[in-house]
Amino acid sequence: MTEAIAARTVLAEYRYTPDRLVPVLGEKWLPRDIRCVASARRFVRDVAVDWHAAEDVPEVAELLVSELVTNALTHGTTGTTGAPATSAVRVTVSREKDLLVVSVHDPCPALPRLRQAGSLDLHGRGLAIVEAFSHHWGWALTPYGKSVWFQLLAWP
Repeated sequence: MTEAIAARTVLAEYRYTPDRLVPVLGEKWLPRDIRCVASARRFVRDVAVDWHAAEDVPEVAELLVSELVTNALTHGTTGTTGAPATSAVRVTVSREKDLLVVSVHDPCPALPRLRQAGSLDLHGRGLAIVEAFSHHWGWALTPYGKSVWFQLLAWP
């Protein structure tokens, strides 16, 4: 019972459902190829610049989407039951009042885990970076897998 309560607390902390009336500023589908991370970075940066986000927001959004897309392509599309080899990752950028919201959708229902990377570890810092630089971040299960998202204060 204690485990169920703890799991529910974790779910409550990271669940996020955007308002249905939130304008989507841009959307991009990426093939299952790690070389597409650069395309996602450019896309999110360009959307933030086009919509006149605050000074450092395009660069921070570019860094954070790089981490999430890398995770999605590395962990979210491999070994997924029923996910075809051509499964894609979708990146959406939306605006909720003064927040820029970037979501990365992949077909894998496995939840993201925030890890403690050792000083010599080459991997395991992506979500810690997202947590450190975003206004808020989290994930939501979807009928097609999951969405991992972050928010940045872009229009104060």
